[in-house]
Amino acid sequence: MNRTAAVIMHSPHGDSYAERLVHAGREGALRDLVDTLVQAKVDDIFIVTPEEIVVPPARVLRPTHTPFHFGKELNQVISQFQINRLLYFGSGSGALLTPAHLKTMIAFTTHPQPSALLNNFYSCDFAAISQAEKLTHLDLPAIDNQLGFALIAAGFRCFALPRELVTQFDIDTPTDLILLSAAGQGGPRLRAALAGFDLNHPSLSKFSTLLTARSAHVYLIGRVNPRVWAEFEASVACRTSTISEGRGMRAYPTTGGTVLAGLLAREGAKAFIDRLAAVCDGAIIDTRPLLSQVGLLPPAADRFASDLLRPELIADPHWAEFTRAVTSAKLPIILGGHSLLSGGLYLLSAIAWKGRELPRRLHPEPLNWEKE
Repeated sequence: MNRTAAVIMHSPHGDSYAERLVHAGREGALRDLVDTLVQAKVDDIFIVTPEEIVVPPARVLRPTHTPFHFGKELNQVISQFQINRLLYFGSGSGALLTPAHLKTMIAFTTHPQPSALLNNFYSCDFAAISQAEKLTHLDLPAIDNQLGFALIAAGFRCFALPRELVTQFDIDTPTDLILLSAAGQGGPRLRAALAGFDLNHPSLSKFSTLLTARSAHVYLIGRVNPRVWAEFEASVACRTSTISEGRGMRAYPTTGGTVLAGLLAREGAKAFIDRLAAVCDGAIIDTRPLLSQVGLLPPAADRFASDLLRPELIADPHWAEFTRAVTSAKLPIILGGHSLLSGGLYLLSAIAWKGRELPRRLHPEPLNWEKE
């Protein structure tokens, strides 16, 4: 049928404080997204979730595969409702999209060839897909991060949305919500959902000040995209250095680890943080590739407690030791996941300059040889 349908996958979380925070944020963002999809005149909206929620006018569907399998669930919805023009969203993604953004995506779904427009080809969070019925003939991956690779291998033409805050922001960890709140962004349902949580971060204020100081030096560690780093570098006053490791770790899992993870294992957490403090004034760390043990991560409760700098709540000794070292560090450090070094960098820049009227950086004017 020539109707545009949105399919949103909404997964539950555990009962720890940090998990409840992320879940509340995702549900609020989900409700805002449904409102925006309605404004953009999407024909049908489906939410796939095991939870008992009501989000009119969306239709809520129960997952049918245990354990949950993204590809099989998506194909089942496509087949059941005969969808050929598809907007897909993982819960927590697309939270900052406007009706105008969505109308562009809706228009893309009418592409005459099998095509996909992804927010991030290398780690997909949301996408617009034309001729979606052809997906039912594919063996789609178990997680959505790998969707771009599966589609291009099947002959779909793949396009990428511009890398900017609205396309790269995803609610993946508590840090994402802390930064979003500090930047004063997010829809009304999301803001209301977060009203009962403490969103203060012990290092954020000091770290933000560093971003406006030309004498400061900040390190970015983790899955840093070069283009996002370049844009961040141009939007802050401080010097930045990056160690980019682990990119694509969810799309292409590896047990090889990273160079920094090996260094951390040899030196120990305190020595690692002390070494970092000797070379910079502050750091943003994507802990997932750094602390994963042969490709394995601890439960979300431990990861999220680490993001909140609460080592006393962490059962995994490796993560607890590292988080303790961060809390006692001489420099401000912000911890998170992949989204911290994508959408989070845009938010950090906005937070740093909020209420300040300072020159950001001396950027010389480029010379146009022909005109000069």
